[in-house]
Amino acid sequence: MRSSAIIYRATIVSKHDMANRAQVPDFHAMAELRYQIRRFLRFSENAARKAGIEPQQHQLLLAIRGLPPQLKPTIGVLAERMQLQHHSTVELIDRLVERGFVCRLRAADDRRQVLVKLTGQGEDFLNSLAVHHLEELQSAGPKFVKILQTLTQNDQLALIENRLQTNPRSARHKPGKEKKHG
Repeated sequence: MRSSAIIYRATIVSKHDMANRAQVPDFHAMAELRYQIRRFLRFSENAARKAGIEPQQHQLLLAIRGLPPQLKPTIGVLAERMQLQHHSTVELIDRLVERGFVCRLRAADDRRQVLVKLTGQGEDFLNSLAVHHLEELQSAGPKFVKILQTLTQNDQLALIENRLQTNPRSARHKPGKEKKHG
């Protein structure tokens, strides 16, 4: 009797797996992408520290230099690009001003707006770090491309969204919204 229950259970799982095999997101590719991103970020953080700057300061220099032309380098815009609070961005800018890498200017069209600009020293410093980052990206880039192609060619995003719509129990978890039992 017990062995038939085990066989029955295995049969159900097996049928379920077979029915959903084509609908399973490519978790291997998703995990590999996360791994490769983390490897690059670790490389970047180490390169920044080795050059004598904190990683977030390097990221801010890059955010200023790489800002799309339609955006002004205000503290608010830079905070958004860095995904930081306004006051944290101000602190980073203060440290970069002290090092002579950036300066603050008033906007010509609105004197209330403070703009942040790289100095020549900041440009030179960023350029030196960029060379090392480009070398690393040339090495890791093909892996990123291959993983992204796998995820986008298989229409993985649509697959995940479809699963969330058809299975509300697997909906995205919202922190702080847990139900208390008891």
